[in-house]
Parts: sequence; structure tokens; C-alpha cells
Amino acid sequence: MPTVPRRTLAAVGVAAAIGVSACGGTAPPPAAAPASGQGTWTWTDDRGKNISLPSRPQRVVAQSGAAAALWDFGVRPVAVFGPHRLKDGGRDPEVGEVDIAKVESIGNVWGEFNVEKYASLRPDLLVAGMYQKNTLWYVPEESVQAVDQIAPSAGVQLSGKPLVEIIERYGQLAAALGADPKAAPVVEAKNRFDAASAALRTLAAARPDLKVMVVTATPDNLYVAYLPDHPDIKYWGELGLNIVHPARPTESEGGFWEVVSWENADKYQADVILVDARTQSMKIEEMAGKPTWAKLPAVRAGQLYPWHAAERYSYLGYAKVMEELKTNLEQARDDVVK
Repeated sequence: MPTVPRRTLAAVGVAAAIGVSACGGTAPPPAAAPASGQGTWTWTDDRGKNISLPSRPQRVVAQSGAAAALWDFGVRPVAVFGPHRLKDGGRDPEVGEVDIAKVESIGNVWGEFNVEKYASLRPDLLVAGMYQKNTLWYVPEESVQAVDQIAPSAGVQLSGKPLVEIIERYGQLAAALGADPKAAPVVEAKNRFDAASAALRTLAAARPDLKVMVVTATPDNLYVAYLPDHPDIKYWGELGLNIVHPARPTESEGGFWEVVSWENADKYQADVILVDARTQSMKIEEMAGKPTWAKLPAVRAGQLYPWHAAERYSYLGYAKVMEELKTNLEQARDDVVK
């Protein structure tokens, strides 16, 4: 994913804490059935890496976002790494509905991965998403070799693919790990996702003049999301939402964003602005001190809503995101940009 905010800001060691969806949760699916121990288990991950084990992996360790997605599909990791526990001890939204009291922690912030503890857990498989090709999210570069010697890893590509395809990929991996794809909570979550998609499509058709922009920020710059590189935003555009976005991203960012100085923060204007809700992104109240930002139509109209940039790729996760988005957009005016 982008150097900002998913990489550079994370690198300073600040754990992400995206806003909690306004919608209620769904009871988690049952844990995956135990492996029979018969035959071999094989999987080809999104790096093209072929994994072959004597039996189906039982002890799975996963990056928090991957753990959250797998959990919704019925897999119960034994440990997680990446943002999962807030400073007050509560569950970080990035880890979804994972019961953090029942899983081990081998790292909670960027650059933190306890290789010794990982080895002591006797893992069968490590699972992590990948924003950059062949790079497992939250596995420190200096630890990759050691981690690879302990257990095989499976990477799931999170950029350059459609939202639904990424969700389905996690579902396929969960099924390969023994989860039941027809379990009632999984089916209910899929139906909820489809209903939320249809509702957002209906809203978009009824409100074609409602302009929506997605941003994140640092004290130095505003980052405007480039629609094609964000699976969720691209999906909303396909549903018909009028997304204001750059024609091309800033080259130095490797995609994902156009970097705009605060002096030029009015380059793009929209009726609604979705603001990165993670902790490493600048807060709305902090951005209010930037004069050009304060003059934007959406800011003046108070039409600022959260963007859950680190949502897990599951039907349940994005059903809740789209339900919240629809609720927010329904109350928004579409005439604030003159």
C-alpha cells in the first residue's frame, strides 16, 4: 500500500486505531474443524509460492488484518501481530472481532515482531496481506529470513485487485484451513454485504450530484486518494458513487495518493470528505487549523465522515463499512460545492 499513510506513518511506531463502525457485529462463525491428519495440504499464495505440508495447518499466526478476515470466515489463529490492542487495553478495530484475550501477541506496532516468541508457538503457517508485491505486511524486512525458516507463509495481495476478489481469496484460504464456507454466520455476512452494496448503489443512483472525496493527512501534506489503487473506493465508484479523485497519483508515492501541500488543499473540492480514521492520520480537529482546509465546502458544511482505511477484507467487515457510509451520505447535502 502507499508509503503514506500505511508505511511511513506506521514506521514511526504508532499503532493504527481506525474508527469503529456504527453498525452492530455478527456472532463469529465456529472455529475451523480439526485436520484429519491424512494426506498433504497444499496452497499457492499470491506470490506464486507453492506451500506443501504433511497435513492441514492447525497453528496459524496472522497479521491483524489477515487474522480479522480469517476469523470472520471461521479460522481461529493462535497468535497475531500488527495493530490489535489499544493503549487502554481494548481491542484495536484493525483486528476486527478477533478475541485478543484468546490469542498470543507477537507484536502490536510497526517494526515489532518477536521472532523468538513466534518460534516458541510452533506455528504451522503465517498469513499476512501484501500491499507491495511480495512483501508481507508488518513482517520487518530484517526478520523475513528468520521468519521463513520457522514456518511457511502465505501472502494475500491487497492492492491491484477488486474488493470482492480479495474477500473471496481470504474465504478460499479459510476453507482450505478447514473452515466451513456454508456456516450460517458466513452466509449471513455475505447476504449483508450484498444488501449493503445494493443499498449504496441505489443511493448513488438517486444522488448523482453528491461528490465524495477520500483523504488522509500529515502535518505537512494532504493526501488525496487515487481511486484505482484503493479496492474499497474503486468498488464504491463502480456502485455509482461520484468520487472526486486525481487523474494520476504522485509518482514518489508508488500510487495510491496525490500529495497536495496544505497551501493547495483546495485543489479538489467535494460535498463530502471521508477522512482516514486511523490514529496515524492527522485528526479532523488538528486539520481545522489549516486555513485552506477550513475553507473547503465540505468542511464548512460539516460533512466530514470516517474512512476505515484498514478495514479487514471480509464480507462482515465491509458490510458494516458500507452500511455506515450509506447512513452518513443519506444525511449529506449535495449542493455545497458551487
